[in-house]
Amino acid sequence: QVQLAESGGGLVQPGGSLRLSCVAPGSIFSTNAMGWYRQAPGKQRELVARIRSSSSTLYTDSVQGRFTISRDNAKNTVYLQMNHLKPEDTAVYYCNVASPPFRPWGQGTQVTVSS
Repeated sequence: QVQLAESGGGLVQPGGSLRLSCVAPGSIFSTNAMGWYRQAPGKQRELVARIRSSSSTLYTDSVQGRFTISRDNAKNTVYLQMNHLKPEDTAVYYCNVASPPFRPWGQGTQVTVSS
């Protein structure tokens, strides 16, 4: 059973920062582009950022310049550094492969941006 484990979320004030981590099985991490997704209440899950094995990156417009995705291939871990957080960034954040077929989703990590 493939398991993706996200961590690092929490409550932060607007303008603050968080760093999310996701450990993935080596069987998928080493050969796939990885993505960070988020799902806000009442909204569909959306791709926030993705990183290929070559480390090339892509971001959705709303986080461009504020979020940075990176990967550590030795640790099978993908990170999401989130700076200048806004209330609209509040969501549950998940990691998974960057394109279908998706692996079973993990529990995600809650990010709440509020004063």
